Order: sequence, then structure tokens, then C-alpha cells
Amino acid sequence: MDLGVIGQAAGMFAVTNVDDLVLLALFFARAQKPVQVVLGQYLGFTGILAVAVVGALGASLLPSQFRPWLGLIPLALGLKAAWSLWRGVDDDEPDASPGVLAVAGVTLANGGDNIGVYVPVFTVFDSLWVYVAVFLVLVGVWCLAGWFLTSRRPVAQALAKWGHIALPVVLIAIGLLVLFSG
Repeated sequence: MDLGVIGQAAGMFAVTNVDDLVLLALFFARAQKPVQVVLGQYLGFTGILAVAVVGALGASLLPSQFRPWLGLIPLALGLKAAWSLWRGVDDDEPDASPGVLAVAGVTLANGGDNIGVYVPVFTVFDSLWVYVAVFLVLVGVWCLAGWFLTSRRPVAQALAKWGHIALPVVLIAIGLLVLFSG
């Protein structure tokens, strides 16, 4: 196995997923069951990889003109969270914890830029599966890093104080960015 390809894959993953660390930290800070965040992240990222692989193989699973509409997912989740915040709904309510599908939807919607980067790279067929394998391993590393961030006292304190405000803002911003990127 070529270590250069593994290094390139790891670097590409890190560069295209820096924003996911913030989201993961916010999700872990609100999660009652952290495993739901991990499963959601894997489910959403597997969707990103599936679209990128199919795109690289020449098929068009999701036409580019429809990709921006994926921004409606984080936008709707962000607006719902903002509405709950404005109404004064307690953050400790069970529905405040992100579920698997909510995390997966946000991950997938936030992955439009990833798909745009991955498809051209994945056209190099002999290294395609190395990239996919490295990316799937690094999703787990990213989840650990997101959880680690929330377990640090200053980060946890900041997220406890501002996380309920930051999550809707970040989700709405991602949704609008994805919507208007097309």
C-alpha cells in the first residue's frame, strides 16, 4: 500500500472536514447518547462517499443542480433549534439531543463541497478504495476529536454557555451556504 496515497487521502479529509469538528463538538455537547452522533456522522459521510464514488464512476446519482437543495436540511434543523431557543424551550428536553438522522442529514448536506473535491480525485480508480478506506477510518478519528473537544473544561464551559445559541447559528449558516452555493 502506497503511504503517499494514504497521506494525500488523510490530508484531503482533514482539509475538507475542518468544519465538521465544530459541528461534532456542538452535537456531542447536546447528545444524551454520543453513539447517535457517531452513527449519524458515519451514515451521513457514507452518503457523501457513495455520491462521490458514483459520480467518479461516471454516473450521476444526484445532479449538481439539486445539490444546493440539500441545504434545506441543516437550515430547517437550525430554524427549529432557533425557534425552540426563542420560545425558551429547555435545552434538557429529550428532543434537544441530536438523533442519528439529524446528524446524518446535516453531515450529508454539509458535504456538497466534499463531493465536489472528491469526485475528481476519485477518478483515479486504482487509489479510489484507498481514499474511501482512509476517509472511513478518519471519520472515527474526527468523532473522537469532536468528543475530546467537548470533554475539555474550557470548551465544555463555552459550549454549555453558548452552544445552544451556536448550534442554530452554525446550522442556519451551513444551510444558507449550501443553498446559495449552487
